[in-house]
Amino acid sequence: MVKTILSITNNFLVTFIRYAGQLSLLFLRSVYLLFVPPLKADRILTQMLRVGPGSFFISALVAFFIGIIMSLQMAYQMIELSAEIYIPSVVAVSLTRELAPVLTALIVAGRFGAGITAEIGSMVVTEQVDALKAFAVNPVKYLVVPRLAALVVMLPVLTIFADLIGIFGSFVLCIFKLDISAPLFYSMVVQSLTMKDIMTGLIKTICFGAIIATVGCHEGFKVQSGAEGVGKATTSSVVLSFILIIVADCLFTTVFYFIFRV
Repeated sequence: MVKTILSITNNFLVTFIRYAGQLSLLFLRSVYLLFVPPLKADRILTQMLRVGPGSFFISALVAFFIGIIMSLQMAYQMIELSAEIYIPSVVAVSLTRELAPVLTALIVAGRFGAGITAEIGSMVVTEQVDALKAFAVNPVKYLVVPRLAALVVMLPVLTIFADLIGIFGSFVLCIFKLDISAPLFYSMVVQSLTMKDIMTGLIKTICFGAIIATVGCHEGFKVQSGAEGVGKATTSSVVLSFILIIVADCLFTTVFYFIFRV
């Protein structure tokens, strides 16, 4: 029994280390090629338009209702303690540091990350990637770099909007339900929210964007068995992106708290 558990654990660790190494190599290669001319800015802009405007509505909608839900859940205890004026402060800090970056990344991973894998997987199945190689076009430069650059740039932008809209959702509830005046709400948010709160969230999203792009492209390049393989790769891409985003968030939060005391 013990040998079986050790064997399973060993196989899992080997698989995880191998996969992490493959992702790291693809990411480093993409970063290198990003600065190698020619720089196809039009392809990057195209992907940025797909990530930003395409994901704005759903991320904004989720952030708005998360702000309302957090305010409602906190109101139970805060009202009993006569401390409801602190609801705006806690909501603002929680959104900017943790919830808005993670939820926005998960939404983009489910929407755009799956699309990346499906697109590249279909190109692999139909031998379009082999055609690129035949014409001396680097598939990583042509396919991965624009998507990586777009996600690294646009995910922080989406997160900033999610922060604002989530705080606005809390504002709506506090004004109309909890009898907190607009000047008081504004004052509590401004007093509690600092630049380090915003920056810690944005730093996380840069890493999350890199994870989504790298995992999505890597899973797309691995597709082998036709349409069924594309479906499996898309599912794997979303699941692995979710897991790695949560793990990365935990690591960032630990580092910020225990090392940088942020």
